[in-house]
Amino acid sequence: MAVSSEISGAEKATPVTDITAPLTAAITEAEQLIASAEFIRSDIDLAEGYSYLGQSVHAVMQLAWARAKTHPFFATSTGPYTKMGLDNPDTLYYSADIEAGAEYLITGVRGSTTDLSFQVITGEYNPDKVPGGDDAFDDRRLDIDDNGSFRLRFGPPRDDPPPNYFVLADGATTLAVREVFSDWTTERKGTITIERTDTVGTPADEPDLDVLTKRYRVAGKMLLSRINTWFNFPKWFYLDKPVNTFTEPRLTPGGLSTQYSSVGHFDLADDEAMIITVPRSDAPYQGFQLGSMWYISLDYVHHQTSLNTAQAQIDPDGLIRMVVSRRDPHVANWVETTGRTHGIMQFRWQRVAAPVGPQDGPTAVVVPFDDVAQHLPHHDHNAIDDAGWRDRIATRQRAFAHRMLG
Repeated sequence: MAVSSEISGAEKATPVTDITAPLTAAITEAEQLIASAEFIRSDIDLAEGYSYLGQSVHAVMQLAWARAKTHPFFATSTGPYTKMGLDNPDTLYYSADIEAGAEYLITGVRGSTTDLSFQVITGEYNPDKVPGGDDAFDDRRLDIDDNGSFRLRFGPPRDDPPPNYFVLADGATTLAVREVFSDWTTERKGTITIERTDTVGTPADEPDLDVLTKRYRVAGKMLLSRINTWFNFPKWFYLDKPVNTFTEPRLTPGGLSTQYSSVGHFDLADDEAMIITVPRSDAPYQGFQLGSMWYISLDYVHHQTSLNTAQAQIDPDGLIRMVVSRRDPHVANWVETTGRTHGIMQFRWQRVAAPVGPQDGPTAVVVPFDDVAQHLPHHDHNAIDDAGWRDRIATRQRAFAHRMLG
């Protein structure tokens, strides 16, 4: 029997026009913000800005489509191709939507990474404020089985809460999870899932045209908020400090309760280098990184733009000495600026058992590049040849590839 090509009026889709207009308008506005950024000095800065814009569009599209308050799941919120917020090269970031008043079960198996932490975020980052972290803790507060398995719950207040139960604050919007590596070559990430206890086992609603229209609108809003927020963040916490210096270690604003940081910004000519000296910490995680003025990490896969205590060479006196420069000083702890003349610097100490004091923080001195060796008391111990450097980079590349797929 022939099938009629006619479609009844009831079956015809409602015409939709300009469903993507809010997003495309936001992209145009974001591009103008990128192009007019006051800190652009070179084509390298501008090219990175346009790359950052593309990554941000990618990220907000992913996050807008991953929004699932009734049936949440963990999505990668920041990664090597969706950078933001001075992403830590040593960290895998996950996030899931949550709502105060609902209850959530999180299950997983602890990997061998140095740190695993959880943070409940209330509100959102925006150009005017940092959201509160009403509960931020690492897995030392959990009961973990001998095989690494764990279960924890987040939800409303209870009169008699079970072990591993954490109360969600009013206005809770996001559960953020961070898994932090020290030794990229040997440590392995774990597994983690989330379910909302009152909806698990039921199907999620299929998005209709109204929902999709909202998602494009939300993606556009998120894009502009993302660009504007991280334009301002360095102004709040970095750029008011003297250049080429570090703050004393302090609890990270808007961050984890077990994380301290020391921050600064650099401005170096081609014939200059910065010698950074810091004690090797007893904290399980101690890491340093460079970032660009877009407040994102530099390329940490193909260049050594970050170092943690598992990667850094430690001098015989227990100090870590790093050389930040554009040119290659032929030392193992060279931290590359990858052509940037200015940018962001940050140390992190995580999973700390005690406050990180001024005596634990870094010092920095800018010297002529040709005088670097004179400022390294163990220069012979620090020296590395071209073959040795190539091996270091190859190790980073292989470890990163395993981390992203393992």
